[in-house]
Amino acid sequence: FPLARRSPASPHGQWKARNSLEKQHRALMEQLGVKLEVLPDGQQRWHGCRKDTPRCFGTIHAQTPQYLLAGRWTPPCCLRALRATARHVVAELEAAGVRYWLEGGSLLGAVRLGDIIPWDYDVDLGLYREDAAKCRWLAAVLATGRPVEDPQGFFWEKAAEGDFFRVHFSRANRLHVDLWPFYVRPGGVMTKDTWLGHRQDVEFPESFLVPLVPVAFAGVAAKAPNDPRAFLELKFGPGAIESPEYPNPGVRRLAQDVDGEPPR
Repeated sequence: FPLARRSPASPHGQWKARNSLEKQHRALMEQLGVKLEVLPDGQQRWHGCRKDTPRCFGTIHAQTPQYLLAGRWTPPCCLRALRATARHVVAELEAAGVRYWLEGGSLLGAVRLGDIIPWDYDVDLGLYREDAAKCRWLAAVLATGRPVEDPQGFFWEKAAEGDFFRVHFSRANRLHVDLWPFYVRPGGVMTKDTWLGHRQDVEFPESFLVPLVPVAFAGVAAKAPNDPRAFLELKFGPGAIESPEYPNPGVRRLAQDVDGEPPR
């Protein structure tokens, strides 16, 4: 039967209808796991985590986040937050004159892509331990032992797991940059006091850091060891750049998600 004619909706009724459709749309995006929606006019609408929300994944077990177990890579909203945090930390360290460099998988991402590896869940930077107090936020953490929130809402603290620092995207959103304090031991070897058993956790000659060189990373020029290939192969083994691997291949291997072919 044909629909009966209805009088035009009131402004309040129109608002309720739009609000209802928007809620349904957001619920659908959440159900499908969509974090970034590209609209027909080219604009972007984000449905993932923000400064005032938790990150999109929970506690990481065996160096393997939940999204990898589900056969997915890092949600785009989480990568966006990691990039913003990395750029902020790099800018603060540069302004303070702290000698720092990209470490581990973050350096690998810079060499391969000029960006964070698309399955990574944090950013790692090394720094000279004696330079830490040059950065006002690290100095405040060292002086009080308490976390510090800077004016941009980034949250600086000493990590509970050992002698290193962590800078979070916000108090609520714990996507973070780890800052590892290294120092020179006799023989010109860089070492540190906390080792978490990661495969890239090895000592290395200070000559890799003299001088440091700039590399593109997450939208800025960050500092890196002067021979990135040799540094990465010392950390991860031969062919690390051409054949990267997930942090814990014993739980899940990259080949499971790229049909056995190394990613381009």
